[in-house]
Amino acid sequence: AFPSLDEGFGIPLLEAMANGLAILTSPVSAMPEVAGPAALYADPHSTDALASALLELTSLDRRLPLIAAGLARAPQFSWAHAAQLTACLLYTSD
Repeated sequence: AFPSLDEGFGIPLLEAMANGLAILTSPVSAMPEVAGPAALYADPHSTDALASALLELTSLDRRLPLIAAGLARAPQFSWAHAAQLTACLLYTSD
């Protein structure tokens, strides 16, 4: 569970996805951009919403698809991929 209110990027989410963990996070800041469909989202200001989402993750049927999606998504954020994108931006800009 990573119910961040303000996160610059979301490295903890990437670490969790790469290690095969289901993610519960908040739909704010960079969290949706990083986790995409590989996370369950809950309002970080609502303890009821967070508690309900945590209970939802106790279901293996709910957790397994998130784990699979996270394992597929995490490699999209590798350092090698970031370097490729950076190089493309550097050599295609004016």
